[in-house]
Amino acid sequence: MRVEIKGTPMPVAFCYLEQNESLITEKGAMSWMTSNLEMTTEGGGFGKMMSKAFSGEAMFHNIYTAKNGNGMIALASSFPGEIREIDVSNGEIIAQKKAFLARESTVDMNIFFQKKFGAGLFGGEGFIMQKFSGKGKVLLELDGSIFEYELKAGESMMIDTGNLAMMDATCSLEIERVKGAKNMFFGGEGIFNSKVTGPGRIWLQSMPASTMAQAILPYMPAK
Repeated sequence: MRVEIKGTPMPVAFCYLEQNESLITEKGAMSWMTSNLEMTTEGGGFGKMMSKAFSGEAMFHNIYTAKNGNGMIALASSFPGEIREIDVSNGEIIAQKKAFLARESTVDMNIFFQKKFGAGLFGGEGFIMQKFSGKGKVLLELDGSIFEYELKAGESMMIDTGNLAMMDATCSLEIERVKGAKNMFFGGEGIFNSKVTGPGRIWLQSMPASTMAQAILPYMPAK
């Protein structure tokens, strides 16, 4: 599969499939496509569907397959930000649970549970994230502008809640409480920060959807 990502701040991923090649997408991700792509909808077994529902993911995914020649499908972003193409053949990736847009059929997607209880309760993206492994490409939809860092072994970055978009599975995540009562309650930065330690890459997003929702809430008309 060949991918071209165009446009800003609402990008579109153009995925070019060879004959009989398939792409698995999030429900409702397709914006337009060539007429020779055949769609099927699958949810997996009952246990798989329940795990999807538990993680906040759609219970069904659509599979698009190119028939009678090569084909193209366009996947438009649903929120201002960036679409990133990641090849998990180079290593497993852990992402925020609503980042998934599409993946090749050779890529596995599973629930990733934070090992530490504190990370689950206060880590911004919650107790559950998504883990991508296998061979091939995955398309992830991230919020706002994206900044990538390479952490060395033992090197750490303190990250505000919600700004961690994804990281290499080689990184570890833990939660640290802000020191000082005045800092916690009057500093405006919350009570907890996420601490990610390398080795590995991290991708940070400048405008989580939850932050934007809070910013515009005061301007919403009252019912």
